[in-house]
Amino acid sequence: MRPDILNPLFAETETLDGVGPKLKKPLDRLGLTRVRDLDYHLPERFVTRRAVHNVDDAGEGEQIVVKLSVTEHRSGRSPRAPYRVLAQDGIGNVIALTYFGRASYNAKKQLPVGETRWVAGKLERFGDMLQIVHPDHVVEEDGETLQRLCEPVYRLSEGLTQPKIAGLVDQSLARTPELPEWIDSSQVNKEDWPTWRDALVLVHKGENAPARDRLAYDELLANSLALMLVRADNRKRKGQPLQGNGTYRGKLALPFPLTGAQRRSIAEIEGDMAQEAPMLRLLQGDVGAGKTIVALEAMLIAVEAGAQAALLAPTEILARQHYESLRRMAEPTGARVALLTGRDKGKAREATLMGLLDGSIDLVVGTHAIFQDAVSYRNLAMVVIDEQHRFGVGQRLMLASKGRRAPHVLAMTATPIPRTLTLAQYGELDVSKLDELPPGRQAIDTVVMGQARIGALVDRLAAQIAEGRQAYWVCPMVREMDGPEEIAAAEARYAALKERFGDDVVMVHGQLGAELKDAAMERFARGDAKLLVATTVIEVGVDVPNATLMVIEQAERFGLAQLHQLRGRVGRGSEKSFCVLLHGETLSETAQKRLALMRESQDGFFLAEEDLRLRGGGELLGTRQSGDTPFAVASLEQITELLPKAYDDARLLMERDGGLEGKRGEAARVLLYLFERDFGVKTLRGG
Repeated sequence: MRPDILNPLFAETETLDGVGPKLKKPLDRLGLTRVRDLDYHLPERFVTRRAVHNVDDAGEGEQIVVKLSVTEHRSGRSPRAPYRVLAQDGIGNVIALTYFGRASYNAKKQLPVGETRWVAGKLERFGDMLQIVHPDHVVEEDGETLQRLCEPVYRLSEGLTQPKIAGLVDQSLARTPELPEWIDSSQVNKEDWPTWRDALVLVHKGENAPARDRLAYDELLANSLALMLVRADNRKRKGQPLQGNGTYRGKLALPFPLTGAQRRSIAEIEGDMAQEAPMLRLLQGDVGAGKTIVALEAMLIAVEAGAQAALLAPTEILARQHYESLRRMAEPTGARVALLTGRDKGKAREATLMGLLDGSIDLVVGTHAIFQDAVSYRNLAMVVIDEQHRFGVGQRLMLASKGRRAPHVLAMTATPIPRTLTLAQYGELDVSKLDELPPGRQAIDTVVMGQARIGALVDRLAAQIAEGRQAYWVCPMVREMDGPEEIAAAEARYAALKERFGDDVVMVHGQLGAELKDAAMERFARGDAKLLVATTVIEVGVDVPNATLMVIEQAERFGLAQLHQLRGRVGRGSEKSFCVLLHGETLSETAQKRLALMRESQDGFFLAEEDLRLRGGGELLGTRQSGDTPFAVASLEQITELLPKAYDDARLLMERDGGLEGKRGEAARVLLYLFERDFGVKTLRGG
């Protein structure tokens, strides 16, 4: 049970003053549902403003506070056009206060014509006019008080303002209790770190590296400790030692010989499965490195030993693809393969359930449906989890309850992970790497081009489609954001391409319902549709050998690892494949290096390390690629520097300080619940 001392932190945000149903929606969109979430909603940066009497005293790009007289309101010609309020400073200079989207409603109320207001924001130039886009503050009097040092700037969602979120954070901090110290005292003293609560208060007040590091370390320590507890628990469990005799594997008719990396990984897996302690191994493979064959070999070891094996996929589409390829490869062996998803109904489902129970089905492939209460196995002894990063440690623990004894678990990911992050995400797993590509896998030509050449690119696309090929077109956003820049949203691009190619185009994105998404993907996989317009939902596992062109629009918005994953969707058949990286007019130095690396290398492990090096801590919190790391607080730079120390500290706690017993252990238990890594505590209890 969660310690009582944490109850104020897990109170819902509705318990804060001023939070009703209307404000709850934008807070929920940011994942801010409890007091602790607001505590950890750390500022992305801080601004310092200067009060000026007129804008002649200020420089472009400067954060200022200025007194203005409102002269005119101008609506745009379309709903997407900006709404401008014209105003004058003390000597008659005209400034436009520019608003986009619904923010214009506030402008109408806050800035009546003929009135004087103090306005705070960033002074910019648009054409020959000075402007402040979305002013941070508009007040009637005491404007000089806006000349604050170090005002925090938070990530927002539509319906929230900086003052509103800052006020809620203040309320949350006021409710935050002091917690016992869980870090080893020598580490705290050596780093000169503040206490946990003081660190939280300090990071919301201004740039404070020791306080930020302290909070990052807490998160890394919680993660390391939880993974160690899981691993220790796994070693205590009894699994089934499984030894195959080669009768099934010997009949496999593989299209080409196994690579050295595949043979090495299979040997490591075979060694683990022969032990009584259940295997917990991660199989890391680059795009197209042949993980499925390694997984099948592992599953057939279980079948040879008289047991059953299951493959768990994150989506129905992937489950179907795995089923088709495993069924095809396993056919010569005589092993019986079945598919079970949430969609299966009636007699077909009953037959599959009966086959799993009586043992007539050897291998089952499916989504989470294969672990529902209604599904029973004769002897499930081996589980493969595909695209490991989609499943938390909690789900990995759930698997242990399905076999007579804890099954052997092989987790697979096609996302090469830098060495540092492997420890962070998979600290409880042993790791096998597939770092060689099978013979016959073709290199993909990667081209970088500016958005201006999009017309020529569409013509090239038309030629590919005319030859019977298929293509992907990936966009970074689903709907165009309200803002001055035009973002090529999937919907807008889909509409434009549909005009040219008609019903040959389908679209998928994260906001589509599962059935619509599956239907579109299946049309594309069958070849009925020639062009798939998508957000990054396609980066994992989709296998269409006839697709030979990948277009990634606004490629500068993606991380290297993501770009590499997306590129790996093509080049799966015998035809030459191409990847086109389209970019906007202005590219940061990091973006230029990233795109150059994509052109130069197709080695996912090399790109993952380079991505980490390029981004380091240079990318502010909140602007990192989502899903990069399992951490909300720790930046990549902090992970690199602090994770090894946190890992050692966790080991010290387990080995020297008696684990979760004793004074420091009790504090560590609070830490695990604070970061919701309490599955570590539960493994101890459920052991």
